[in-house]
Amino acid sequence: MSIATLDGHPELLASYDPGRAYDELLQAGREPRQHYQGLYQHLLSLPPDELTHRQSAADLSFLNQGITFTVYSSAEGTERIFPYDLIPRIITQGEWSTIDRGLCQRITALNLFLHDIYHEGKIVKDGVVPMDMVYSARHYRREMRDVTVPRGVYVAVDGTDLVRVDNGEFLVLEDNLRVPSGVSYMLVNRQVMKRVFPRQFRNYGVQPIAQYGQVLLTTLQSLAPVHVDDPTIVLLTPGVYNSAYFEHTYLARQMGITLVEGSDLLVHDNYVYMRTTAGLERVDVIYRRVDDDYLDPLVFRPDSSLGVPGLFNAYRAGNVTLANAVGTGVADDKAIYVYVPRIIRYYLGEDPILHNVETYLMTDDVQRRHVLDNLDRLVVKAVGESGGYDMLIGPHSTAEQREQYRRRITAQPRNYIAQPTLNLSVAPCFIDGRVEARHIDLRPFVLSGEETTIVPGGLTRVALRRGSLVVNSSQGGGSKDTWVLNE
Repeated sequence: MSIATLDGHPELLASYDPGRAYDELLQAGREPRQHYQGLYQHLLSLPPDELTHRQSAADLSFLNQGITFTVYSSAEGTERIFPYDLIPRIITQGEWSTIDRGLCQRITALNLFLHDIYHEGKIVKDGVVPMDMVYSARHYRREMRDVTVPRGVYVAVDGTDLVRVDNGEFLVLEDNLRVPSGVSYMLVNRQVMKRVFPRQFRNYGVQPIAQYGQVLLTTLQSLAPVHVDDPTIVLLTPGVYNSAYFEHTYLARQMGITLVEGSDLLVHDNYVYMRTTAGLERVDVIYRRVDDDYLDPLVFRPDSSLGVPGLFNAYRAGNVTLANAVGTGVADDKAIYVYVPRIIRYYLGEDPILHNVETYLMTDDVQRRHVLDNLDRLVVKAVGESGGYDMLIGPHSTAEQREQYRRRITAQPRNYIAQPTLNLSVAPCFIDGRVEARHIDLRPFVLSGEETTIVPGGLTRVALRRGSLVVNSSQGGGSKDTWVLNE
């Protein structure tokens, strides 16, 4: 039923039809949800071309700030302005409270899991998580065995992807524990929103997120090596050609720390130093945005020019902290994800507050046969990939694509999992001069140091193409501001 069938709705909303998905804007009876009432009425009151003018102003702001991302596979050129939708996504305080508690619980358990598997290994000895599942994970690092990390925090920065499904429940779609990105877009979305809808923003009582940079800095400071009272912190970037380089520069400015590349650092006597115009300066904490494989050519990939020779030895000696720790990727392996509810119960003695999406393991013969018989109805994902790569969305796939994945799954069952095709919730988006429904997800950012903190909000990602379920910017997605309301 289109919203256009209701009396009094202007042309702007004539195309808004959420279909059968959970609608963030409208409730049963097609009336706006209470927390959307003010925004809804404001949209109705706008002149027909006002949103177009405001969207143009927002796009110009992104352009002037150089807010871009890179699409490596694009034939049209790699650098693009980040797509931004100017209608915010609104979350109530009650909903956010559940998300906050659930994510804090989850990251606490995952940090305990990482410490355990790299030390005593009790969880695998007790048969809670299969030993071969852990040690065969693509991002498991044997070099991390018995390495002590400050405060036992392996994951200092976590970007967990949440989806809301038909019954309104938020589910965890996946964990991003290696070098999660996107937080800069969350922050600049808010800056632009304050200029596009200043009165609405003030009237809604939205919880702030501008403190993220300071909280991240405090988190990193709390993870400094023992006996370092005033740590020198740097952000290690792969360089200007990395897809998230804008974010690296943005966060370094927010924290007031130095942005460095591997060539700016050196290791001497198991200490890390930064080259400066005044000479060498010791570095105590590295917020690294370089993948494990490229961190140290003496330990990992010998052909890497992005890392620092000798860095891992300095790290293992406890003379420098890496955030996130090396080897965290084993805990966001999509096959390990299946066991996270058990991991929470094992370490915390609690039931999960946020539930997983139903997931099929291809290493199980029965589950694999079910998936191979139903590829046209399921989503298949590679366990070690992110960003929407190496993924089959069954209902939108061709017979040739399904046959390719059938062969891949059969040849390497450990490398894939499958999930039902979720009907992600939809939210109003401004598309080609009209407000239309598009599928969305949510990536909140969790910071773990001396304490665990989540700024109230996150990056709401939008599948901008009609009917698409893929929200990744690398696959044609965009984002919008996320408002978490006060009581």
